[in-house]
Amino acid sequence: MYEVIVTARSFGKGNDAPIKLLENNKCNVKKITTDSPLTSNELIKYIENADAVIAGLDDFNAEVIDAGKKLKVISRYGVGYDKVDIEVATKKGIAVTVTPGANENSVADLAIGSMLSCARYIPQMDQRIKSQQEGRTLGFELWGKTCGIIGTGRIGKGVIKRLSGFNMRILCYDKYPNEELIIEYGVTYCELEELLTESDFVSIHCPLTAETSNLIGEKQLKMMKCSAVIVNTARGGIIDEDALYHALKEGKVASAALDATLQEPSFDSPLLTLQNCLITPHIGGYTMDAVLNMGMLAAQNVISILDDQNCPYKIN
Repeated sequence: MYEVIVTARSFGKGNDAPIKLLENNKCNVKKITTDSPLTSNELIKYIENADAVIAGLDDFNAEVIDAGKKLKVISRYGVGYDKVDIEVATKKGIAVTVTPGANENSVADLAIGSMLSCARYIPQMDQRIKSQQEGRTLGFELWGKTCGIIGTGRIGKGVIKRLSGFNMRILCYDKYPNEELIIEYGVTYCELEELLTESDFVSIHCPLTAETSNLIGEKQLKMMKCSAVIVNTARGGIIDEDALYHALKEGKVASAALDATLQEPSFDSPLLTLQNCLITPHIGGYTMDAVLNMGMLAAQNVISILDDQNCPYKIN
């Protein structure tokens, strides 16, 4: 029997099919119940005898990975792997896998919902009514506006598909332009400065890397329209949150919606004091559909690596 540690909090939630898949393939599953990502010391304690880990947003640094003496695979429950020291894992012969496409519809839906919530002040109007206060805030439409998409991978493409129904002009920024998007949806690829200057909405869908860390800082926020909305359903750290706080507070940007923040949960962030900043607790992939899809693929990745099969979602 293989020992599989699960730190991804929603793995198997609502449907135990991913757990059964592992158990039917000679795996003993030990799910760690916690309300927040595990610390390095906690991870080290659990990982010592593990053959595989289905990893959530925990930090799998060099110290943690070194502690996994039997470890063969870190199966990321999602597509981001910035929390895993890939270099160390590779040197130790530990496979790192991801679950691309499993949550793309859920995240794309949330991005659109966030834009609508900001444009129409939906959370604020809800709270106003519940507080028995009169008055309305004048919103604005998505229809016919310009939206900038930063990162046109699976999720960015999904957002573009949805926005096509709003008759929007779509500007895109990506190192690798997608010709199919240009042909099918009439998007325009451009430099980041042009995208920020011309967009009424900006939606971020790129990975967090050394290159994209603080991609949107004070300089970039100053380029944006004071009526613009910025949405981040990707990773915290892509937006400089201090710069965003001042831009929102000073009215240089109209509003923001963040599902990903530098610290999660973001209880100590000054952004929480702003009415024009909507923050959600990384719920982009937290739907029944996405949880099942990610769980099944993360489990299958573990099985493939442990059985020495080809795994198309191995990234190292």
